[in-house]
Amino acid sequence: MNDSQSIEIFSKAPVRKAVLINALPAMAAMIMTLIYNLADTFFIGQTEDALQVAAVSLAMPVFLIFMAFGTIFGAGGTSVISRALGEDRNEYAKKVCSFCMWCCIIAGTAISALFLIFMDKILTLAGASANTWEYTKSYLSIISVSGPFLLISVCYSNILRAEGKPTQAMTGQIIGNLLNIVLDPIMILIFGWNIAGAAIATVIGNIASACYYLLYFLRGKSDLSINIKHFTLKNKVCSGVLAIGIPASLGSILMSISQIITNSQMANYGDIAVAGMGVAMKVVIITGMVCMGLGQGIQPLLGYCAGAKMWERFKKCLKFSLIFSLILGIALTAVCYLFVSQIVSAFLNDPDAHTYAVKFSCILLSTSWFFGVFYVLINTIQAMGAAVPALFINLSRQGIIFIPALFILQFSMGITGLVWAQPAADILSTGLAIILYKYSARKMTDQRKTKLKLIKTTFPQKANNSI
Repeated sequence: MNDSQSIEIFSKAPVRKAVLINALPAMAAMIMTLIYNLADTFFIGQTEDALQVAAVSLAMPVFLIFMAFGTIFGAGGTSVISRALGEDRNEYAKKVCSFCMWCCIIAGTAISALFLIFMDKILTLAGASANTWEYTKSYLSIISVSGPFLLISVCYSNILRAEGKPTQAMTGQIIGNLLNIVLDPIMILIFGWNIAGAAIATVIGNIASACYYLLYFLRGKSDLSINIKHFTLKNKVCSGVLAIGIPASLGSILMSISQIITNSQMANYGDIAVAGMGVAMKVVIITGMVCMGLGQGIQPLLGYCAGAKMWERFKKCLKFSLIFSLILGIALTAVCYLFVSQIVSAFLNDPDAHTYAVKFSCILLSTSWFFGVFYVLINTIQAMGAAVPALFINLSRQGIIFIPALFILQFSMGITGLVWAQPAADILSTGLAIILYKYSARKMTDQRKTKLKLIKTTFPQKANNSI
């Protein structure tokens, strides 16, 4: 598919086709990411050592911090580039793409160094006990080496969708994830490297994925650019990316922080409880990541429509996406709920940890059926370039709402309250997302009416050709 065909899908393809062409590859990529995410825990679970499973659970939210920084440039760059292409500002889109690449390299290197320098303090904050300390340290120390590659992988799996290349975006993720999945059993079980083997497999997968995206640009497959000659901080390139990227990444950063707090509090009930909670989150992430892929997939389409002022098409795409996301969320939640015990058994053999995981999973699944609606709305807000609402909703779900709920419900319900905090946050944040979308849409409508009124007053003959 060439670039003109890609843009034609954004602007002219039937709504269902346009949504599915953009959403399905993103969802497929997220499914691969999900499988890769589950693979580490699954193969470590085959060692029948619940402490190593607990260590992965402790390490994962720290690992998500890397991904959050990739999201700054991925989500921010996608929003700005898709709207720029809709406005036919191709040279500006090149500058944004190059800015994102070099920021990923600089930020990834800096974060890797900070993680290695402050590793012991990070492990303490993460809730690592004497039994899980060395396992968690081994995993995170190895993962930290791949910082720049991880940021590039996360960033450009988003940005390629901004120029209408969802298949290529998916391919890069699949290459890295498949390599990780293939290497996991070899390094964990055959070589006997245990949790260190899982980390090495993850690093190799991230490097392979990043190299695919670099070669994609170096071979001239894109109308965008990663050439340093296009790098600039001027013309609102930096501020435009960060205005959307930081709010988008705050959701991931706060998710990481909230999981670290949860694990730290859960550690008061023992390492087995931590292992159970970690696996329960793997169960509910099945629905979460697929729905997240749907939201990310449609963001460039909606961003293009917003940039091109195609508001009727924007509304139709959003309506279809919301219906599709709700059906998808209900179906995935039902499957996870029906087979929760079997899914947990794939990761845990310890009976106490298994009991915890099943109980916690059922609680978390109580609200996972509307994940799709939440992710579609939040990506819609980002696609519209509504920076302040995007910031507020990302601060709320895993921060302003979740963290207080965590302590309040733990105080009143004990260990079960720790788990119920997430469903409570899901309900409140989805309601908030609906309110903020309506606010943003109304604000944009008022701005269009004001602009049209000004055009009619100043240039009556051009009014019919405006927005």
